[in-house]
Amino acid sequence: MKIVCSAVVAVALPLLTVGLLVCGPAAAAAVVVFDTTFARAPHRRPVFQLDQRFSILNGKVVGTNGFKAGIEWRGRMRAGIGLYRLSGGVPTRVRQPPGTPPGTRDEVRFRYGVVYGEYVFIGDRRWELSTPLQVGIGGYYTKYSYPDGAVGRTKSEILYLVEPSVAAHYRVFRWVGLGAGTGYRQVFASGSQPEDQISGYIFFARVKLFLGELYKVVRGREQLFTQQGLRRDGEVVR
Repeated sequence: MKIVCSAVVAVALPLLTVGLLVCGPAAAAAVVVFDTTFARAPHRRPVFQLDQRFSILNGKVVGTNGFKAGIEWRGRMRAGIGLYRLSGGVPTRVRQPPGTPPGTRDEVRFRYGVVYGEYVFIGDRRWELSTPLQVGIGGYYTKYSYPDGAVGRTKSEILYLVEPSVAAHYRVFRWVGLGAGTGYRQVFASGSQPEDQISGYIFFARVKLFLGELYKVVRGREQLFTQQGLRRDGEVVR
């Protein structure tokens, strides 16, 4: 359904534009026209995201801190790399090794790197809706906290994962936006530990810095905290 809707929009917008050019002001007065050049810049530009993700794993809400850097093409496609690290531990569900003192706490910790791609299928100057996909590789281990205060850990194991999701963001100012989304983290291989200790639904919040726009604002000595460039110029309402 999403693919069909995107195809309809992709075909309808050029036809609408041609129709307005042919029919002139009379046709333009009958519809609302949004300037979408902001979301479809013809050049490449760098993008940077601070990405905070949350999951409910084994009954505990855990956070994963990360950042991503990449390149955007024509306001529609983005690709790049990212790094993530679990901010806390995930309680385990496996039996502790023989001889472990009573009262020992154990938890899984992990970190990973990703390559990502993202397609923006709807949006304008102010907001957008996209479908990011991340594929990554990393490592995890089990940490043991003993009653006497000592700490032990297992050797690191390799994990592979994929994270499809849906995301949206809203530009607060021309050079920065706030976003949120949801998706699923699927671990395909995780050594000797159960895969579902790390697999699960994710929901996230993020801050997006549009470095190209920030550079233009600084170079042009424009005000940082302004709505300039976000209003829909050329909007015509009947």
